[in-house]
Amino acid sequence: MRGKDIGTSMKAIRLTLLLGALATLFFVLSLLIGPAELGIVKSIGGLFAGGDEAAMIIMREIRLPRAILALGVGFSLGISGAVLQGFLRNPLAEPGIIGVSAVASLGAVSTFYTGIAGASLFALPAGALGGALVAVLVLLAIAARHGSTLTLILAGIALTSLAGALTSLILNLSPNPFASYEIIFWLLGSIKDRSMEHVWLALPLMIAGWILIAFAARAIDALSLGEEAASSLGVSMAHTRILIVAGVALCVGAGTAVTGAIGFVGLVVPHLIRPLTDRMPSNLLLPSGLGGAALLLAADIAVRVVVPGRELNIGVVTALIGAPFFLWLVIRARREMF
Repeated sequence: MRGKDIGTSMKAIRLTLLLGALATLFFVLSLLIGPAELGIVKSIGGLFAGGDEAAMIIMREIRLPRAILALGVGFSLGISGAVLQGFLRNPLAEPGIIGVSAVASLGAVSTFYTGIAGASLFALPAGALGGALVAVLVLLAIAARHGSTLTLILAGIALTSLAGALTSLILNLSPNPFASYEIIFWLLGSIKDRSMEHVWLALPLMIAGWILIAFAARAIDALSLGEEAASSLGVSMAHTRILIVAGVALCVGAGTAVTGAIGFVGLVVPHLIRPLTDRMPSNLLLPSGLGGAALLLAADIAVRVVVPGRELNIGVVTALIGAPFFLWLVIRARREMF
């Protein structure tokens, strides 16, 4: 038995190292690829003092913030999807499905409509974080009596629909067509034209979310046996809910605040990674985070090269990948039921 545990541990380490190397590779490629053909030597030199001035501007102010945000947001979406699937004991759960992303987007869009977004750099992240917190707290309050994962998912669908309707209402009522265009463009999800200020705003909040989720890792392993069994093992359900609520809200809210709505990463990645692990929820968290980072970095590279001269929004690409994958999951689940 001990030898089996050692073998499983080594397999997990190899998987984590492989995904980490893949994310690192895509991070480097993200720094090297762009409309300005700098070359490898000039690109690397642009990251350090004393390099070519034009290269320094391109690397430090355009490509580096973009790569860091793709890495951070991808990791956040991947780990959030994994922890929610373990917490809800449902493989179809992810931040977008349960309404967190939609309500976070509504909170951010509201700051656009009211004009608060232009008043301070902190206004937009605050709006998105507030929306994410409200969404998760509402979900937990609705499901508190029955503890049903189906109730949470249905409530999430209702929240997503309501947030979508209110977002459409804001677009209809927006008196400024330029503001409407900005809202629509932002809702499609994008990492281009972001600066280090966006990084410093979002990254600390996302890291705080990762830490809170990590503290809930052992608890979600116990929850895989059911809430009653987890409670009998000494797991505090109230404490676990707070950790997961705060962690997911920080991750998704901070990411949504700076990149807009990017969906399906938290759904697709845990499903791709799970067969390569021992299927314990806690052992899926770090690999899913690294896988999410690699996927979003790869998608961000793709949007720059697929249509030369006209860059696609990254949220469109992830939706094109994720929506058919989600449909396949639903069809497979239906076949297994019957």
